[in-house]
Amino acid sequence: MKKLGLVLEGGGMRGVYTSGVLDYFMEKELYFPYVIGVSAGACNALSYLSRQKGRSRDINLTFADDPRYIDVKNVFKRENVFNLDFLFNDISKKLIPFDYERFEKAEEKFVVCCTDCNTGKPVYFDKDSCSDIFNAVMASSSLPFVNFPVKLEGKTLLDGGITDSIPIKKSIKDGNSRNVIILTRQKGYRKKPFRFRRLAKRFYPEYDKLVDAICNRYKGYNTTLDFIDRLENDRRAFVIRPSKPLKVKRTEKDKERLKEIYKLGYEDAEKLFDDMMNWIKEENKRKNKASN
Repeated sequence: MKKLGLVLEGGGMRGVYTSGVLDYFMEKELYFPYVIGVSAGACNALSYLSRQKGRSRDINLTFADDPRYIDVKNVFKRENVFNLDFLFNDISKKLIPFDYERFEKAEEKFVVCCTDCNTGKPVYFDKDSCSDIFNAVMASSSLPFVNFPVKLEGKTLLDGGITDSIPIKKSIKDGNSRNVIILTRQKGYRKKPFRFRRLAKRFYPEYDKLVDAICNRYKGYNTTLDFIDRLENDRRAFVIRPSKPLKVKRTEKDKERLKEIYKLGYEDAEKLFDDMMNWIKEENKRKNKASN
């Protein structure tokens, strides 16, 4: 399992799909030595690393229609649509408690991707060196146009998905020659160009490079998907993605629809699990043979 990474895409409420996949992994007691997540992927990683099966699912199914958690009307008030303070304080400390002690004891390396508003570049925070990894996850989850930026370690940060939606190259750079990648879009999906530069400029008049990053996001995203396809064809990555399109809004409130998405993630993981484990074993055998 050395040099094996787990890469978690975000996607707002599409992240419930990832919750289903990770819950199945937890059932099988499968934990990767390196985990990197963006936005909802980073949030899912918290419950995965604290070994709290069902927690991410329960949060979204319990509070999806609670205005304390998601309130679309806030966009007109220029207030946070996703109430991350409610998530990281009221929910995590009282309503569906997070196991901070177990998380701190986890030996897995955990990396969170955010976007630096000033540079328009991705910035990565490591659990072992970050001053506040939970604030990093909050920053990574702060979506453009619907959440305010987050301050951390002298940087002004937003959603990591703006600049590195699927941080596979960062995982490889960190030494992981093989990666399991959990996506929240179906095979063949490609992102369309963003056509609202004026809106972005109006929201972020002081961050020209952030505006450029938002407008060019689709290019980086689609290039990364092409790269992942090559990795998958070369058996250097094992990809778990929705077996059918997820018909869900980023701020979805329909609990039955969210249950279906969670179930799909769980069932897709169940179907692919043996193939994935065989893929992992193949790599271990190859490395052992090369070292002899």
